[in-house]
Amino acid sequence: MSEPVLITGGAGFIGSSLADRLLREGEQVIVFDNLSRAFVERNVDLLREHHGAGVDVLVSDIRDPQAVEDAVRRASFVFHLAAQVAVTRSASDPALDFEVNARGTLNVLEALRKRPRPPPLLFASSSKVYGALRDLPLTRRGERYLPLCEAARDHGISEAQPLDFQSPHGCSKGAADQYVLDYARTFGLQAAALRMSCVYGPRQFGSADQGWIAHFVARAIRRDPITVYGDGLQVRDALFIDDLLDAFLLARREIRRASGRAYNLGGGPARAVSPLELLELVAELEGRPAAFTRAPWRPGDPRYYVSDCRAFQALTGWAPRVGVRDGLRALLRWRRGVEARLGAVYTDGPPVDAVDAVDAVDAVDAVDAVEAAS
Repeated sequence: MSEPVLITGGAGFIGSSLADRLLREGEQVIVFDNLSRAFVERNVDLLREHHGAGVDVLVSDIRDPQAVEDAVRRASFVFHLAAQVAVTRSASDPALDFEVNARGTLNVLEALRKRPRPPPLLFASSSKVYGALRDLPLTRRGERYLPLCEAARDHGISEAQPLDFQSPHGCSKGAADQYVLDYARTFGLQAAALRMSCVYGPRQFGSADQGWIAHFVARAIRRDPITVYGDGLQVRDALFIDDLLDAFLLARREIRRASGRAYNLGGGPARAVSPLELLELVAELEGRPAAFTRAPWRPGDPRYYVSDCRAFQALTGWAPRVGVRDGLRALLRWRRGVEARLGAVYTDGPPVDAVDAVDAVDAVDAVDAVEAAS
């Protein structure tokens, strides 16, 4: 039997979705996660129920170098997704943010370096390494901003954009990004980074600070007011989870050629959306307007970020397939199923007792119904 694939942060939205994909394709998977985020233990339950002995769950912390080394020693490939993801948390506790994102990544790289034949690494970086993009002139068109620069408007922001770390979160993710690239160049590791934009889809329980599309959907279904920061015209490109998983697997296949480079990855201009546009689309799909309130701009929030994915497309042949409307419809359908089975117990806060009493099969059925109808 071949060595398993290691997914750090494997219990989260993206990590558990990737684990499920690999397990369905017959691979063995190690899920490495400290289970600190709300609800992720449910993802672990679902993986175990669907895949049994195929998944090995290690409840460990990326900040523990020995635990990381032990896991890496068994791996044939490493998807490094473990992270502190919230900008607000990074501002309130910069030391924790650094330890998880920067030091945790260094732990993984050092564990790889200690192996005689290190397994390849794909690192989930972030578009936040580009900062607020204040040097990008914009104009307003309808309910969104657009760049005046024709290349940025037509293709998005490329890897040629200078890095400009802003916020402790941007600094820690940017440091990790650069360590990954340097370890490939200095120590010969096969390692690459994907600077991801906004990822969304079924199995995601978003918050105002992370997973904003899922957060909008959840509050709209519950008829809770949605907070729109700034003027609501800021633009992000949205990437559906299935398209992201396709990209991950193609990047793994091409890791030798990708090594030592970072690639922007997102939905691109065709899948760009502003908060105000998303509210209109949710209202259309829900059949009723979504109530919202306004709040001041958040520090470092760019008015416009859309990924230019042409470098990654040239490497792998990848292109996103799911449009925002279809992806949002799938997310809405899944979330309605969760709400119907569980009631409004999945909130932005910590899990409540009612969650622990739910049969995991119910949540699995909700996911399967979406997949069958998509």
